[in-house]
Amino acid sequence: MKTADVETFFRILRDANPEPATELEFSSVFELLAAVLLSAQATDAGVNKATRRLFVLAPTPQKMLALGLEGLTAQIQTIGLYRSKARHLLETCRILVEQHGGEVPRSREALEALPGVGRKTANVVLNVAFGEETMAVDTHIFRVANRTGLAPGRNPLEVETKLVARVPPAYRVDAHHWLILHGRYVCQARLPRCWECAVAGVCDYRPKTPAPGAARAVAPAGATPA
Repeated sequence: MKTADVETFFRILRDANPEPATELEFSSVFELLAAVLLSAQATDAGVNKATRRLFVLAPTPQKMLALGLEGLTAQIQTIGLYRSKARHLLETCRILVEQHGGEVPRSREALEALPGVGRKTANVVLNVAFGEETMAVDTHIFRVANRTGLAPGRNPLEVETKLVARVPPAYRVDAHHWLILHGRYVCQARLPRCWECAVAGVCDYRPKTPAPGAARAVAPAGATPA
């Protein structure tokens, strides 16, 4: 993607969705952290289904600890990798209570020191909760960045670094939301929906995917070309 097209790319996405937001449901910074931790290799819809019950019972680190491993596991067993996630979440809650007064820290270093919290999770919390210009590169963003030519990279950190450098300042706070939603609903993994993509005109992907039913007609066997 040409540098001159990057601004156009994000302007189009912004105009279509001026106030993008995560699809995870939460009502506090702690609930956001817990939801993002639980969302690894799981869908937001699946996480929301479990946390609607969980957050009523345990909206704070202290109450989450009170559930215990068995109680927490029972609440999130519909989520993939729920056993390890339950252990990580409880240990994270213990650290929050013992080292941070029950509050979610605002520094990357402190966030990444929490069990089950990697760079992507820290980026989401820093962006969504604290408004920092971070790029949380998940599978959707990784695919969109490479497929469109926006920020090609061999791994998430390389893509993140290029996005930070290429995304114009006016779009940085919301950029990762637009890219995630674009990848989830339009630039999908198996079949990118190029025929309804608003940014297809500045995307490097070739050939564009035709709309269903718009495939080229195939001449019958033995037919003579016109």
